[in-house]
Amino acid sequence: MKAVGIILAGTKKSRLEVLASHRNSAAMPVGGSYRVIDFALTNFSYSGVKTIALISQYNTRSLADHVSSSKWWNLGRKNSGIYLFTPDMLNSDTLSFKGTADAIYQNIEFLKKSSEKYVIISPSDHIMRIDYREVLKYHVEKKADITVVYKNMPEIDARNYGTLELDEQYRLTDFEEKPLEPQTTNISLGIYVIARELLIKLLEDLANEGRTSIADDIITRYRKKLRIYGYKFEGYWQALKDIDSLYATNLDFLNPDMRDEIFEKYSYVLTKAKDDPPVKYSQGCNVKNSILNGGDVINGTVHDSVLSRKVFIGEGSYIKNAIIMEGCTIGKGTVVENAILDKSVTIGDGKQIIGTPDNIKVIPKGQII
Repeated sequence: MKAVGIILAGTKKSRLEVLASHRNSAAMPVGGSYRVIDFALTNFSYSGVKTIALISQYNTRSLADHVSSSKWWNLGRKNSGIYLFTPDMLNSDTLSFKGTADAIYQNIEFLKKSSEKYVIISPSDHIMRIDYREVLKYHVEKKADITVVYKNMPEIDARNYGTLELDEQYRLTDFEEKPLEPQTTNISLGIYVIARELLIKLLEDLANEGRTSIADDIITRYRKKLRIYGYKFEGYWQALKDIDSLYATNLDFLNPDMRDEIFEKYSYVLTKAKDDPPVKYSQGCNVKNSILNGGDVINGTVHDSVLSRKVFIGEGSYIKNAIIMEGCTIGKGTVVENAILDKSVTIGDGKQIIGTPDNIKVIPKGQII
Protein backbone atom coordinates (compact mmCIF):
# COMPACT_ATOMS: atom_id res chain seq x y z
CA MET A 1 0.00 0.00 0.00
CA LYS A 2 1.28 3.48 -0.85
CA ALA A 3 0.98 4.80 2.70
CA VAL A 4 2.78 4.93 6.02
CA GLY A 5 0.90 4.81 9.30
CA ILE A 6 1.16 7.03 12.36
CA ILE A 7 -0.47 5.99 15.65
CA LEU A 8 -0.79 8.70 18.28
CA ALA A 9 -0.56 7.24 21.78
CA GLY A 10 0.46 10.34 23.66
CA THR A 11 -2.64 11.50 25.54
CA LYS A 12 -2.73 11.08 29.32
CA LYS A 13 -6.05 9.44 30.18
CA SER A 14 -6.77 10.80 33.65
CA ARG A 15 -10.39 9.61 33.43
CA LEU A 16 -9.12 6.03 33.38
CA GLU A 17 -7.93 6.80 36.91
CA VAL A 18 -5.73 4.18 38.61
CA LEU A 19 -5.87 1.88 35.58
CA ALA A 20 -3.75 4.37 33.59
CA SER A 21 -1.46 5.42 36.44
CA HIS A 22 1.14 2.77 35.54
CA ARG A 23 0.42 2.03 31.87
CA ASN A 24 -0.17 3.87 28.63
CA SER A 25 -3.85 3.74 27.69
CA ALA A 26 -2.85 2.08 24.40
CA ALA A 27 -1.53 -0.86 26.43
CA MET A 28 -4.80 -1.28 28.35
CA PRO A 29 -5.99 -4.91 28.36
CA VAL A 30 -9.31 -5.41 26.57
CA GLY A 31 -11.39 -8.39 25.53
CA GLY A 32 -9.38 -10.77 27.70
CA SER A 33 -6.62 -11.50 25.18
CA TYR A 34 -5.74 -8.13 23.68
CA ARG A 35 -4.28 -4.69 24.27
CA VAL A 36 -6.07 -1.69 22.82
CA ILE A 37 -3.13 -0.95 20.47
CA ASP A 38 -3.66 -4.35 18.80
CA PHE A 39 -6.68 -3.02 16.92
CA ALA A 40 -4.87 -0.04 15.40
CA LEU A 41 -1.89 -2.22 14.44
CA THR A 42 -4.11 -4.97 13.01
CA ASN A 43 -6.06 -2.46 10.90
CA PHE A 44 -2.83 -1.16 9.40
CA SER A 45 -1.36 -4.61 8.85
CA TYR A 46 -4.41 -6.06 7.09
CA SER A 47 -4.70 -2.91 4.96
CA GLY A 48 -1.17 -3.36 3.67
CA VAL A 49 0.40 -0.50 5.65
CA LYS A 50 3.66 -2.05 6.77
CA THR A 51 5.65 0.90 8.13
CA ILE A 52 4.18 2.46 11.27
CA ALA A 53 5.34 5.19 13.62
CA LEU A 54 4.00 4.77 17.16
CA ILE A 55 4.30 8.09 19.00
CA SER A 56 3.92 7.85 22.78
CA GLN A 57 4.45 10.25 25.65
CA TYR A 58 3.27 8.81 28.99
CA ASN A 59 3.96 5.49 30.75
CA THR A 60 5.55 3.97 27.68
CA ARG A 61 7.24 0.96 29.29
CA SER A 62 4.30 -1.48 29.08
CA LEU A 63 3.51 -0.32 25.55
CA ALA A 64 7.13 -0.72 24.46
CA ASP A 65 7.20 -4.22 25.92
CA HIS A 66 4.06 -5.22 24.04
CA VAL A 67 5.26 -3.98 20.62
CA SER A 68 8.91 -4.98 21.08
CA SER A 69 8.62 -7.51 18.25
CA SER A 70 6.68 -6.38 15.20
CA LYS A 71 6.37 -9.95 13.86
CA TRP A 72 3.12 -10.50 15.77
CA TRP A 73 1.39 -8.03 13.43
CA ASN A 74 3.16 -9.35 10.31
CA LEU A 75 5.32 -6.25 10.22
CA GLY A 76 8.69 -7.90 10.84
CA ARG A 77 9.99 -7.59 7.30
CA LYS A 78 13.10 -6.01 5.78
CA ASN A 79 11.31 -2.85 4.69
CA SER A 80 8.63 -2.66 7.37
CA GLY A 81 8.22 -2.42 11.11
CA ILE A 82 6.93 -0.49 14.12
CA TYR A 83 9.00 2.54 15.08
CA LEU A 84 8.41 3.79 18.62
CA PHE A 85 9.03 7.50 19.27
CA THR A 86 8.98 9.21 22.68
CA PRO A 87 10.01 12.75 23.73
CA ASP A 88 13.13 11.58 25.54
CA MET A 89 14.47 10.04 22.32
CA LEU A 90 14.81 13.48 20.71
CA ASN A 91 17.72 15.89 20.69
CA SER A 92 15.47 18.69 21.83
CA ASP A 93 15.01 21.09 24.70
CA THR A 94 11.44 19.93 25.17
CA LEU A 95 10.58 16.84 27.21
CA SER A 96 7.01 16.54 25.95
CA PHE A 97 4.76 16.86 22.95
CA LYS A 98 2.48 19.89 23.06
CA GLY A 99 -0.25 18.45 20.84
CA THR A 100 -1.03 15.99 18.08
CA ALA A 101 0.57 18.03 15.30
CA ASP A 102 3.58 18.85 17.46
CA ALA A 103 4.08 15.14 18.26
CA ILE A 104 4.36 14.34 14.55
CA TYR A 105 6.44 17.46 13.81
CA GLN A 106 9.03 16.54 16.45
CA ASN A 107 9.42 13.24 14.59
CA ILE A 108 9.16 14.72 11.10
CA GLU A 109 12.34 12.94 9.96
CA PHE A 110 10.30 9.74 9.90
CA LEU A 111 8.09 11.32 7.23
CA LYS A 112 10.96 12.84 5.29
CA LYS A 113 12.80 9.52 5.10
CA SER A 114 9.68 7.69 3.93
CA SER A 115 8.91 7.30 0.24
CA GLU A 116 5.19 6.47 0.38
CA LYS A 117 2.82 9.01 -1.14
CA TYR A 118 0.24 9.06 1.64
CA VAL A 119 0.07 9.12 5.44
CA ILE A 120 -2.72 7.61 7.53
CA ILE A 121 -2.95 8.99 11.07
CA SER A 122 -4.82 6.96 13.69
CA PRO A 123 -5.51 7.22 17.43
CA SER A 124 -4.36 4.35 19.63
CA ASP A 125 -7.37 3.95 21.92
CA HIS A 126 -10.21 3.03 19.55
CA ILE A 127 -11.77 -0.42 19.24
CA MET A 128 -12.81 -0.82 15.60
CA ARG A 129 -12.00 -2.67 12.39
CA ILE A 130 -11.49 -0.66 9.22
CA ASP A 131 -9.96 -1.34 5.81
CA TYR A 132 -7.76 1.63 4.99
CA ARG A 133 -7.57 0.55 1.36
CA GLU A 134 -11.20 1.62 1.00
CA VAL A 135 -10.53 4.92 2.75
CA LEU A 136 -7.54 5.67 0.54
CA LYS A 137 -9.52 4.76 -2.59
CA TYR A 138 -12.22 7.22 -1.49
CA HIS A 139 -9.57 9.87 -0.78
CA VAL A 140 -8.15 9.55 -4.30
CA GLU A 141 -11.56 9.48 -5.99
CA LYS A 142 -12.58 12.68 -4.20
CA LYS A 143 -9.26 14.31 -5.10
CA ALA A 144 -9.14 15.30 -1.43
CA ASP A 145 -6.29 17.05 0.32
CA ILE A 146 -7.39 15.53 3.63
CA THR A 147 -9.96 12.85 4.43
CA VAL A 148 -11.44 12.65 7.94
CA VAL A 149 -13.07 9.37 9.02
CA TYR A 150 -16.29 10.04 10.94
CA LYS A 151 -19.31 8.24 12.35
CA ASN A 152 -22.84 9.53 12.84
CA MET A 153 -23.66 8.93 16.51
CA PRO A 154 -26.79 10.71 17.75
CA GLU A 155 -26.77 8.54 20.88
CA ILE A 156 -23.59 9.99 22.43
CA ASP A 157 -22.63 13.37 23.86
CA ALA A 158 -20.91 15.12 20.93
CA ARG A 159 -19.43 17.72 23.28
CA ASN A 160 -16.60 15.29 24.01
CA TYR A 161 -15.56 14.93 20.36
CA GLY A 162 -14.75 16.84 17.21
CA THR A 163 -17.84 17.35 15.04
CA LEU A 164 -18.08 17.66 11.25
CA GLU A 165 -20.61 19.51 9.13
CA LEU A 166 -20.60 18.28 5.52
CA ASP A 167 -22.28 19.30 2.30
CA GLU A 168 -24.13 16.90 -0.01
CA GLN A 169 -20.81 15.85 -1.57
CA TYR A 170 -19.38 15.06 1.91
CA ARG A 171 -16.99 17.98 1.72
CA LEU A 172 -16.26 19.57 5.09
CA THR A 173 -17.96 22.92 5.63
CA ASP A 174 -17.33 23.31 9.35
CA PHE A 175 -15.45 21.53 12.12
CA GLU A 176 -15.60 22.13 15.87
CA GLU A 177 -13.46 20.41 18.48
CA LYS A 178 -15.50 19.58 21.61
CA PRO A 179 -18.20 22.20 20.93
CA LEU A 180 -20.34 23.57 23.76
CA GLU A 181 -23.44 23.36 21.55
CA PRO A 182 -22.92 20.72 18.84
CA GLN A 183 -24.69 21.42 15.57
CA THR A 184 -24.28 17.90 14.21
CA THR A 185 -23.99 14.28 15.35
CA ASN A 186 -21.15 13.50 12.92
CA ILE A 187 -18.25 12.56 15.20
CA SER A 188 -14.63 12.64 14.06
CA LEU A 189 -12.83 9.38 14.82
CA GLY A 190 -9.44 11.07 14.76
CA ILE A 191 -8.37 9.20 11.62
CA TYR A 192 -6.90 11.28 8.80
CA VAL A 193 -5.57 10.52 5.31
CA ILE A 194 -3.25 13.10 3.77
CA ALA A 195 -0.46 13.26 1.20
CA ARG A 196 2.94 12.95 2.87
CA GLU A 197 4.45 16.05 1.23
CA LEU A 198 1.42 18.15 2.14
CA LEU A 199 1.55 16.97 5.74
CA ILE A 200 5.24 17.88 5.99
CA LYS A 201 4.54 21.38 4.65
CA LEU A 202 1.60 21.93 7.00
CA LEU A 203 3.55 20.73 10.03
CA GLU A 204 6.47 23.02 9.24
CA ASP A 205 4.11 25.99 8.77
CA LEU A 206 2.36 25.23 12.07
CA ALA A 207 5.66 24.90 13.92
CA ASN A 208 6.77 28.32 12.66
CA GLU A 209 3.55 29.81 14.05
CA GLY A 210 3.66 27.93 17.36
CA ARG A 211 0.57 25.86 16.56
CA THR A 212 0.32 22.28 17.81
CA SER A 213 -3.05 20.62 17.06
CA ILE A 214 -4.26 18.65 14.04
CA ALA A 215 -7.95 19.25 14.78
CA ASP A 216 -7.76 22.95 15.62
CA ASP A 217 -4.81 24.11 13.54
CA ILE A 218 -5.16 21.99 10.40
CA ILE A 219 -8.73 20.71 10.03
CA THR A 220 -10.56 23.75 11.42
CA ARG A 221 -8.14 26.40 10.19
CA TYR A 222 -7.76 25.02 6.65
CA ARG A 223 -11.35 23.84 6.13
CA LYS A 224 -12.01 26.55 3.51
CA LYS A 225 -8.60 26.51 1.87
CA LEU A 226 -8.10 22.75 1.43
CA ARG A 227 -10.34 20.07 -0.02
CA ILE A 228 -11.28 18.20 3.15
CA TYR A 229 -13.80 15.36 2.91
CA GLY A 230 -15.51 13.08 5.37
CA TYR A 231 -15.48 9.28 5.00
CA LYS A 232 -18.45 7.73 6.81
CA PHE A 233 -17.66 4.71 8.97
CA GLU A 234 -20.65 2.57 9.88
CA GLY A 235 -19.17 -0.33 11.85
CA TYR A 236 -18.60 -0.97 15.54
CA TRP A 237 -16.56 1.73 17.27
CA GLN A 238 -15.67 2.54 20.85
CA ALA A 239 -13.17 5.03 22.26
CA LEU A 240 -11.70 4.13 25.65
CA LYS A 241 -11.97 7.51 27.33
CA ASP A 242 -12.94 6.54 30.89
CA ILE A 243 -13.80 3.69 33.25
CA ASP A 244 -17.37 3.37 31.96
CA SER A 245 -16.31 3.07 28.30
CA LEU A 246 -13.59 0.53 29.17
CA TYR A 247 -16.10 -1.56 31.12
CA ALA A 248 -18.78 -1.35 28.42
CA THR A 249 -16.33 -2.20 25.64
CA ASN A 250 -15.12 -5.31 27.42
CA LEU A 251 -18.68 -6.52 27.94
CA ASP A 252 -19.40 -5.81 24.26
CA PHE A 253 -17.02 -8.68 23.47
CA LEU A 254 -19.68 -11.00 24.92
CA ASN A 255 -22.11 -9.88 22.19
CA PRO A 256 -22.06 -12.36 19.26
CA ASP A 257 -22.88 -9.67 16.70
CA MET A 258 -19.96 -7.52 17.85
CA ARG A 259 -17.61 -10.52 17.84
CA ASP A 260 -18.67 -11.46 14.32
CA GLU A 261 -17.85 -7.99 13.03
CA ILE A 262 -14.54 -7.64 14.89
CA PHE A 263 -13.20 -11.17 14.31
CA GLU A 264 -15.06 -12.67 11.33
CA LYS A 265 -15.72 -9.85 8.86
CA TYR A 266 -12.10 -8.68 8.85
CA SER A 267 -10.40 -11.87 10.09
CA TYR A 268 -8.40 -12.17 13.28
CA VAL A 269 -7.12 -9.41 15.55
CA LEU A 270 -3.36 -9.85 15.87
CA THR A 271 -1.58 -9.66 19.22
CA LYS A 272 1.56 -10.75 21.04
CA ALA A 273 1.32 -14.48 21.68
CA LYS A 274 1.46 -16.00 25.16
CA ASP A 275 2.37 -19.60 25.95
CA ASP A 276 -0.14 -20.68 28.60
CA PRO A 277 -1.88 -23.97 29.38
CA PRO A 278 -5.60 -24.24 28.54
CA VAL A 279 -8.33 -23.17 30.96
CA LYS A 280 -8.93 -25.64 33.78
CA TYR A 281 -12.60 -26.19 34.58
CA SER A 282 -12.91 -27.93 37.94
CA GLN A 283 -15.78 -30.25 38.74
CA GLY A 284 -18.82 -28.28 39.88
CA CYS A 285 -17.83 -24.96 38.30
CA ASN A 286 -20.38 -22.95 36.32
CA VAL A 287 -19.42 -20.73 33.38
CA LYS A 288 -21.92 -18.83 31.23
CA ASN A 289 -21.47 -16.21 28.50
CA SER A 290 -17.91 -15.34 29.49
CA ILE A 291 -14.46 -15.03 27.95
CA LEU A 292 -11.68 -17.04 29.61
CA ASN A 293 -7.99 -17.30 28.73
CA GLY A 294 -4.97 -19.55 29.03
CA GLY A 295 -3.89 -20.44 32.53
CA ASP A 296 -7.26 -19.65 34.13
CA VAL A 297 -8.45 -22.01 36.87
CA ILE A 298 -12.21 -21.96 37.48
CA ASN A 299 -13.58 -23.56 40.63
CA GLY A 300 -16.63 -21.31 41.11
CA THR A 301 -19.26 -19.50 39.06
CA VAL A 302 -18.44 -17.04 36.27
CA HIS A 303 -21.26 -15.32 34.39
CA ASP A 304 -21.16 -12.49 31.82
CA SER A 305 -17.53 -11.65 32.57
CA VAL A 306 -14.18 -11.22 30.81
CA LEU A 307 -11.12 -12.88 32.37
CA SER A 308 -7.55 -12.40 31.21
CA ARG A 309 -4.85 -15.05 31.52
CA LYS A 310 -3.73 -16.77 34.75
CA VAL A 311 -6.83 -15.91 36.81
CA PHE A 312 -7.75 -18.19 39.71
CA ILE A 313 -11.39 -18.41 40.88
CA GLY A 314 -11.90 -20.21 44.19
CA GLU A 315 -14.63 -22.65 45.18
CA GLY A 316 -18.03 -21.14 45.87
CA SER A 317 -17.09 -17.76 44.43
CA TYR A 318 -19.54 -15.86 42.23
CA ILE A 319 -18.24 -13.61 39.44
CA LYS A 320 -20.75 -11.61 37.38
CA ASN A 321 -20.40 -8.61 35.04
CA ALA A 322 -16.74 -8.36 35.97
CA ILE A 323 -13.53 -7.53 34.11
CA ILE A 324 -10.61 -9.39 35.71
CA MET A 325 -7.12 -8.75 34.42
CA GLU A 326 -4.03 -10.94 34.35
CA GLY A 327 -2.81 -12.83 37.38
CA CYS A 328 -5.69 -12.13 39.77
CA THR A 329 -6.57 -14.55 42.55
CA ILE A 330 -10.14 -14.80 43.90
CA GLY A 331 -10.54 -16.78 47.12
CA LYS A 332 -13.35 -19.11 48.24
CA GLY A 333 -16.89 -17.87 48.69
CA THR A 334 -16.12 -14.42 47.27
CA VAL A 335 -18.52 -12.25 45.28
CA VAL A 336 -17.24 -9.92 42.51
CA GLU A 337 -19.92 -8.07 40.59
CA ASN A 338 -19.94 -4.94 38.41
CA ALA A 339 -16.22 -4.49 38.97
CA ILE A 340 -12.85 -4.15 37.27
CA LEU A 341 -9.87 -5.85 38.91
CA ASP A 342 -6.51 -4.66 37.63
CA LYS A 343 -3.50 -6.93 37.23
CA SER A 344 -2.31 -9.15 40.13
CA VAL A 345 -5.14 -8.34 42.54
CA THR A 346 -5.76 -10.81 45.38
CA ILE A 347 -9.22 -11.06 46.97
CA GLY A 348 -9.43 -13.17 50.12
CA ASP A 349 -12.04 -15.73 51.13
CA GLY A 350 -15.57 -14.51 51.76
CA LYS A 351 -15.02 -10.95 50.52
CA GLN A 352 -17.52 -8.91 48.52
CA ILE A 353 -16.45 -6.55 45.73
CA ILE A 354 -19.75 -5.19 44.45
CA GLY A 355 -20.36 -2.14 42.31
CA THR A 356 -23.37 -1.06 40.29
CA PRO A 357 -23.86 -0.56 36.53
CA ASP A 358 -23.64 3.20 37.13
CA ASN A 359 -20.73 3.02 39.59
CA ILE A 360 -18.19 0.38 38.58
CA LYS A 361 -15.94 -0.78 41.42
CA VAL A 362 -12.26 -0.55 40.45
CA ILE A 363 -9.49 -2.35 42.37
CA PRO A 364 -5.96 -1.06 41.55
CA LYS A 365 -3.03 -3.23 40.47
CA GLY A 366 -1.51 -5.45 43.13
CA GLN A 367 -4.11 -4.75 45.83
CA ILE A 368 -4.66 -7.40 48.48
CA ILE A 369 -8.13 -7.42 50.04
